Amino acid sequence: MAETMTLEPDVGFIRELGKLGGADLKKCYQCATCSVVCPISPDNQPYPRKEMIAASWGLKDQLVADYDIWLCHNCGDCTTKCPRGAKPGEVLGALRAYAVREYATPKVVSKMVADPKMLPILLAVPAVIFIGLGLILKSIGINWLNFAPHGGEIWQSHFINNYLVDIIMIPTFFASIGVFALGLKRFLADIHASALAAGKTSTDKIDVAGIAKALLAVVLTVFKHKKFDECGENKQRSVAHMLVLFSFIGLFIVTNCFFVAEWILHIEGPYSQLNPVKWLGNAAGVALIVGSVLLWKNRLAKKDQSSSYWDWYLVVLVFALGVTGMGTQLLRLAGLAGPAYFVYFFHLLFIWSLFAYTPFSKLAHLVYRTAAMTYAEYTKRQ
Repeated sequence: MAETMTLEPDVGFIRELGKLGGADLKKCYQCATCSVVCPISPDNQPYPRKEMIAASWGLKDQLVADYDIWLCHNCGDCTTKCPRGAKPGEVLGALRAYAVREYATPKVVSKMVADPKMLPILLAVPAVIFIGLGLILKSIGINWLNFAPHGGEIWQSHFINNYLVDIIMIPTFFASIGVFALGLKRFLADIHASALAAGKTSTDKIDVAGIAKALLAVVLTVFKHKKFDECGENKQRSVAHMLVLFSFIGLFIVTNCFFVAEWILHIEGPYSQLNPVKWLGNAAGVALIVGSVLLWKNRLAKKDQSSSYWDWYLVVLVFALGVTGMGTQLLRLAGLAGPAYFVYFFHLLFIWSLFAYTPFSKLAHLVYRTAAMTYAEYTKRQ
């Protein structure tokens, strides 16, 4: 006798997917064209057809724990070839956005990051932190905040001291790591349980050594952007994503070099433009701007693909980081102290926002997609 299953559709979940970019979900009539044309979908339990069915039925719990939604790189082939215009790639993108909100804590921050009306408040938070802490320290004789910087040499640390920046940014960075750690713990437990139930794996216990080996293979795949190269419609996204990825890596290296210089070697800036670390920083800054512009251009060019605020938040933030970072340096070199300090202040707000809000934004893909790809590599989709 066939086993009886009880489904509990979540209508609110379906409506939420529509807000996140999956508004055309109901146009799907299950022809399976999406799974057939997808260049990276596996032969065994392919996506995105089964996800389209589950989303139409409002099966939230099943979809949030489905690691296949993260294996999709939104190539665009399924959306272009869909005979009904259901845009499966956009639906999976909406599912990923929803999953990020589910695994990030606290959820109120997730809702704020996804709401354009909350952007002024999100930017006001770091502004209050920098100015508030600076004034508190100033009241006890620690002058790390100077609203009227003076002296013959223009250096942003004369306005907001680098030590003040570090004691704010470092805890923010590690707090973000903590949010990711909590989310990943739940995420891995959920996708493993879901994979067992779906027959994608038969291994009850995860082998740490096996996961480490799989992670190494996946990291190499990410660095080379192999999956993007398999795409058809959105293949050009590979260059933009690689520029942004490697620019962040370069800027992370530069930041740590200057951190060691200041805190350990006690060498303070401004640093010479002939410094090799500055070369790397400038190259990474230019790559960040170029990459973000290409992301912007590619998104505008795809008229058949929807773009929600969730998507644009990341693109604009990356662009703002690059422009304000390079702008601060160019204004400083041009001798324009006031504009340089003004732009630098906004640069700090954007950096803090990058650290603090990444677990709640689309950039969280970097962590959750890597984890899902690692798990898929580990299990080999048995």
